[in-house]
Amino acid sequence: MNRKDTRWAEEMLERGQAVANAWAGPGELAAAQPMSPRDLAGYIDHTLLKADATPGAIAQLCAEAAESHFASVCVNSSQVALCARELAGTGVAVGSTVGFPLGAMVTAAKVAEARLAVEAGANEIDMVMAIGLLKAGLVDEVYGDIAAVAEVCHAGGARLKVIIEACLLTDAEKATACLTLVAAGADYAKTSTGFSSGGATATDVALMRHVVGPDLGVKAAGGIRTYADAMTMIGAGATRIGASAGRHILAGASL
Repeated sequence: MNRKDTRWAEEMLERGQAVANAWAGPGELAAAQPMSPRDLAGYIDHTLLKADATPGAIAQLCAEAAESHFASVCVNSSQVALCARELAGTGVAVGSTVGFPLGAMVTAAKVAEARLAVEAGANEIDMVMAIGLLKAGLVDEVYGDIAAVAEVCHAGGARLKVIIEACLLTDAEKATACLTLVAAGADYAKTSTGFSSGGATATDVALMRHVVGPDLGVKAAGGIRTYADAMTMIGAGATRIGASAGRHILAGASL
């Protein structure tokens, strides 16, 4: 699955640097227009990724997601089958992490985890990019890693979100990561795992939207806890919000 053309990799790095050099920032960021709780719920991936999450806590997550009409739940892959049972017929999608939270697993392991998650009922996969390879400029290997997971996701009818862990990247690296995931067939670019040194920022969301264009999804995740936080991210270009505080976020909507 790797791109063997080293010139292609060099061009991707050059394009990422060019985007960063030309990027003057998003200007003054404003929150999106107010939304009703029901409309905003369709943006939210209701998330529980803690190591101590019990089956009971995951079942509760699903009940909350169904009641609030969230877009999806986002859980670790071992919990997908439970979520698929709990959410059957509700219209709420089941999302699973892959290669989480470091992205440093071998590609075959990511592919296997994605395949097993899709077979267990996942409709969406949130995969962590091979961050160290990206920072080393090994864009062809990053491409191959993403493309292999994208292939198994799409074969099973699932969408792929790629987490770039923006807090660890320069603007040029963020741009290169987004260009690469688009080329590799991902459906969304995602800011963060929420387990690193920082979460989503509106500036990063705006840059990612600028790079991927209007058609690809952009998911903001990590540190989004209030209605105002969510609306700022949507105003910057996010089409999904990953949050464990989904119900609190909706409580802030006044319409």
